[in-house]
Amino acid sequence: MKALFALLALTVAASAAPVTTPVLNTRTTLTGQTITVPANPEVRVVTVVFQPGDRLPVHKHPYPHYVYVLEGTLTITNVETGKVTEMKQGSFFAEMIDTWHYGENKTAAPIKLLVIDQVPPGTKTNVILKG
Repeated sequence: MKALFALLALTVAASAAPVTTPVLNTRTTLTGQTITVPANPEVRVVTVVFQPGDRLPVHKHPYPHYVYVLEGTLTITNVETGKVTEMKQGSFFAEMIDTWHYGENKTAAPIKLLVIDQVPPGTKTNVILKG
């Protein structure tokens, strides 16, 4: 009888295990740059909501900057090359480092992002192009 209960307990435990689904495994940014994390970084995590028509100013990230698209489609324009990339819901990517670009919402629905930065403590996560 003990063996039966042990088998049932293992079966229940095995079926209650969480499901792991890989989202991204990379060492490079969208533009192929190697991701180098600063020593002893401060990790900052924020959510960002873009309403239809919202656009960020032209900026660049001096340190690793990761984005997960929770809802909607984000359009990213690399100002230096003119390349436009659309990242849809469920996409996770490492943004380009030290490259001028901007993100915008070209759709009729809001976009929601989860953003993760790894920066030296007290450092800004981006630099805005003065113009």
